[in-house]
Amino acid sequence: MPYILALDAGTTSVRAIIFDHAGQIRAIAQQEIRQIFPQPGWVEHDPQEIWQTQITVAIEALARAQIQARDIAAVGIANQRETSIVWDRETGNPVYNAIVWQDRRTAGRCDQLREAGHEGAIQQLTGLVLDPYFSASKIAWILDHVPGARAQAEASRLICGTVETWLIWKLTGGRVHVTEPSNASRTMLFNLHTGAWDSELLKLFSIPQSMLPQVRCSSEVYGEISAVPALAAMVLAGAAGDQQAALFGQMCVRPGLAKNTYGTGCFLLQNIGSKPVASKQRLLTTAMCKIGSKQEYALEGSAFIGGALMQWLRDGLHLVRSAQEVDALAASVPDSGGVILVPAFTGLGAPHWDPYARGMIIGLTRDTSAAHIARAALEGVAFQVADLIDAMHTDTGQPLTQLRVDGGASRSEPLLQFQADLLGVPVVRPAVVETTALGAAYLAGLAVGFWPDTDSIATHWQVEKIFEPAMPRARVAELRGRWNEALGRVKNWEPKTQTNDTTAVVTPP
Repeated sequence: MPYILALDAGTTSVRAIIFDHAGQIRAIAQQEIRQIFPQPGWVEHDPQEIWQTQITVAIEALARAQIQARDIAAVGIANQRETSIVWDRETGNPVYNAIVWQDRRTAGRCDQLREAGHEGAIQQLTGLVLDPYFSASKIAWILDHVPGARAQAEASRLICGTVETWLIWKLTGGRVHVTEPSNASRTMLFNLHTGAWDSELLKLFSIPQSMLPQVRCSSEVYGEISAVPALAAMVLAGAAGDQQAALFGQMCVRPGLAKNTYGTGCFLLQNIGSKPVASKQRLLTTAMCKIGSKQEYALEGSAFIGGALMQWLRDGLHLVRSAQEVDALAASVPDSGGVILVPAFTGLGAPHWDPYARGMIIGLTRDTSAAHIARAALEGVAFQVADLIDAMHTDTGQPLTQLRVDGGASRSEPLLQFQADLLGVPVVRPAVVETTALGAAYLAGLAVGFWPDTDSIATHWQVEKIFEPAMPRARVAELRGRWNEALGRVKNWEPKTQTNDTTAVVTPP
């Protein structure tokens, strides 16, 4: 069995990638999933569509590689984190759409908890900032707004989980209900210090413990696929939240190493070792992948809109027909012509944590062209990452010597060059940029002996291109000053009453 299959259930698309022993891609299949926006600030997915699409691309990847299920040694899963699903344990049907990590409907509930004085205790227990980004308030919202859901949950009829939990449950025919620390630590229900669900947090959010999955290791055999004949008997042996999977796939296995993923959002993670040190810069302390008894931790900063901005230029503004066209447009002008685009479409993440901020394009003149807007979009992504790195440097006291990058938007050369210019350090793109899926593959392969240990896979990581900084620091300071001015104008834009979670009762899909 010479291959590993990675299922990468992302926010805007799901993929299946087949890797060989050298960590090289043998086949890939990808399909976008619908983004559902019932109200401003609300973002949902259809859980059944995630499941069906993931099966489709897995079967397609096998066909493209011209192999069968028996050629796969193990399956690993990487997933969009925090996105929450509640379903009936008997019928297997979701009681409501998946509420996506970007969704801001529970901002009002988080405000209430903050005003009641719970923010400090939540951060101490979980390493997280009190924000609607995380799963707990989303699960509670479903229980409170879907008719009959709370009564069913208290009767142990309903169960919940993040996307990897949903997929494992479906793939095993409802036999296995598990998660692992990197995902559990994003729910705001997981005690980072005990490594278990926290009874006080469950009580605070009124979520029955019977709903929650068992927490297992990130690299471990969970069970066999039984619900899909074409994938039957494949071993599910690894899982991790997409960003921790990417950190592992980038071989950031020593404290101090950091990576940024340019996916739907931007996610900067730095390995901080075996102790969950609290951030003083409103970054997150989060669990990395757990292998055996070894649990390590990371500091994380998240920007909610990254590569999704290119999708918006394509689908929202119809400015381009593909992400590649964004690059071509941006490269056709020397700068943004004074235009700044702040992509706070669903609020601002770290280090600002403002769910009421909204996006803005400022600096428009009669000379502004589509090319200037495209360049401002790429620069807006890079500015957010620079802010995260500044916060992380302040927290750790360790200056960054290089930034390893991955994700779909890391293919954008104008973006990475501007990123290197802002940071003043090299930006390093690996030969395999699908490091999220690669990390999940490594975790699964380690569990079944496909690779004997981490050292044996560390040699796989190879550099494809290094982007060296070229912009004068005085110019960088000027640009970042203007960016900070623009940030000040987008904050607290949305009236709080419009983002409160006291919306009328909803009906199941």
